[in-house]
Amino acid sequence: MAPRNPKANSAKQKPKDEQREDTLQAVVLADSYERRFAPFTLERPRCLLPLANTPLIEYTLEFLANAGVEDIFVYCGAHTEQVEDYINSSKWKLSSSPFRTLNLVKCTATSVGDAMRDLDNRGLINGDFLLVSGDVVSNLPIEHALARHRGRREKDKNAIMTMVLREAGTQHRTKSRGRKPVFVINPAVDRCLHYEEMSHRRRGDHYLSLDPELLKENEQIDVREDLIDCYIDICTPDVLSLWSDNFDYQTLRKSFLFGVLKDYELNGKTIHTHIIKEHYAARVRSLRAYDSVSKDIISRWTYPLCPDSNLVGGQSYRLGHSKVYQEENVILARASTLKSRTVVGKGTSIGNGSVIGDSVLGRRCQIGKNVTIHGAYVWDDAVIGDGSIIKQAVVANEAVIGRNCTIEPGALISYRVRIADNSTIPGANRITTAKQSGREPISNQSDPSLVGHSGDGYAYTSDANDASDASSSSEWSSHLIYLQKPSETSSQSSISTIGSSISEAIATRETEDTSRRSSFRSDPSAEEDADKETIQTQRDFHHEATASILDGLSKGDSPDVIHLELLSQRLSANANDHMMRSALVSAFVKRIVALAESDQSVIGTSEAVGKTLKSYAELITQMAIFDKDGSGSERPDQVDFLMLVQKELVSKSKGRELLLFFVKECYSLEIVEEEGILGWWVDGRSAEGEMGALRGLVVQFVDWLKEAESEDDDEEEDEDEEDDDE
Repeated sequence: MAPRNPKANSAKQKPKDEQREDTLQAVVLADSYERRFAPFTLERPRCLLPLANTPLIEYTLEFLANAGVEDIFVYCGAHTEQVEDYINSSKWKLSSSPFRTLNLVKCTATSVGDAMRDLDNRGLINGDFLLVSGDVVSNLPIEHALARHRGRREKDKNAIMTMVLREAGTQHRTKSRGRKPVFVINPAVDRCLHYEEMSHRRRGDHYLSLDPELLKENEQIDVREDLIDCYIDICTPDVLSLWSDNFDYQTLRKSFLFGVLKDYELNGKTIHTHIIKEHYAARVRSLRAYDSVSKDIISRWTYPLCPDSNLVGGQSYRLGHSKVYQEENVILARASTLKSRTVVGKGTSIGNGSVIGDSVLGRRCQIGKNVTIHGAYVWDDAVIGDGSIIKQAVVANEAVIGRNCTIEPGALISYRVRIADNSTIPGANRITTAKQSGREPISNQSDPSLVGHSGDGYAYTSDANDASDASSSSEWSSHLIYLQKPSETSSQSSISTIGSSISEAIATRETEDTSRRSSFRSDPSAEEDADKETIQTQRDFHHEATASILDGLSKGDSPDVIHLELLSQRLSANANDHMMRSALVSAFVKRIVALAESDQSVIGTSEAVGKTLKSYAELITQMAIFDKDGSGSERPDQVDFLMLVQKELVSKSKGRELLLFFVKECYSLEIVEEEGILGWWVDGRSAEGEMGALRGLVVQFVDWLKEAESEDDDEEEDEDEEDDDE
């Protein structure tokens, strides 16, 4: 026991203040109070649905553990017993758990508002707390946002909430395609002034209704529709009081946030934002988001929340070539093929001639011969008969797909459904065997016209009670991503900022190529299909290679290990030199920015650049620069390399500094030569717009290079004259 002293006694006089500051609580809404995942959620809670073969709630709890949360309250709704059984048998209930307490709260709430009012009545919250949904996937560190929130709170007790938002563009694949959130923010104080949801489809719904007083009272206003709202909120107990005082508040954003901001003159409460540009954050709020986030996890944008991290006890995933993850005891027939971005669980068997790609197979699945599965999700214990084709669909636990069946894109096959041989399931169908309670009388008997005479299952249909979350627009967005109209799926960007430049470049090139060839190509459809395949291959290579390099840099892998993996990916994708340079630049810039701008960073910008490049200079030279020591003054590889670096740094807060140190370090390490730097400098593209604005700090270094070159020329002339005199 530590000796008593006056300071210790003094500290005991304010335990509540210490607890408020030091103990972080969290509330997890395990029930979404929606039916977007029906018919699966008729039998199982959304938070326990498998995402890359790991229950959704595991990702949320991992995020909270990394955030330093000590006390967690999980609010259950439907299927409470299943959630309770899972939590009680999980690692989070062991003595080694990072949580001090993990409590399940049972209530009869039918909305988020009911749950919040129940939480206020119970008096469980004693300080700041995180409010998150049970379907959040994020690797972002919350410390900085929490510190900013507490700093505001100390100055102004009316600052009751901070929303963590992710900057990600207007067309991200994880964003809602039904209604898009629009935040009106005062950037000087990060205060949210107005919130509104606008339709993507109704052209007349593209206007905001702003109070003129907001324009008078705030010198700066940003209207942001490029933010992903993954519902990570830092709250004070005052938030709960507002829920209790307003029984018409039912949803977090559309009613609570909108109402508090609208009634600012009455309540005086302010809500702030914390916008992040790095790290990953998304909410699996729809089946479209389920597909997008699954792909991001497999592609390692969410690192370390990846399959091979084995978040759940008993998992044994290992990462293989081309983002293929396998557990132990997987049985692959010799003639079967596992293509890129595929996850296969323990005990699954795959027959001869079957091809699995861009898909997730659960545990103990039986995949027959000559089966094709692409872009699909097959959960535990499912059986797929010989010759069947499943594309971009979901097949749940213990479902049986007969022989020679076709499951079309967008179809949802729920638990224990049986599809008879030679059946075709159209993409619009959601098939279940569960009884749909609370509806008009329905037979709940098998529909032979849908599943075949020996099948078992019938079509799930939405009822009037789903209207709040399944209007024509939101119902469309609740289906899988591949059912959307082409115009709405044109953006293939990841939620990560990696790859944004390559996506833009590819999109631009695609547009230019289309316009250039449209007047004389003989077979437009064939060429267009080939173009799309080429573009997708290039995009896939860039994403996979960048993630692989960045993973190696983060782990401190040797240059030889990264070189071998990158070479394998290059051969597999037939990538050209420019694609290699683009992937290397994206990864190295990402790593350097993470080191230089991290809140926990103890090194400066120059040191971050030097530390990263010195260890891997030879790797860059071997894989990206092929014109060193060439004849003449042109160095196209080096110019291209520096141009890519410059483009990657345009959106970075320390872009000017980073560009200077990057160029100087590359020159010092002989990655690029004097001719390469001067060639890049005089290239008109490097001086245009935002690119040109980035060059300010490099001017002096380039001038020095020019002077050094001039002095060298003078010395050579002097030497020549001396030789002539001799």
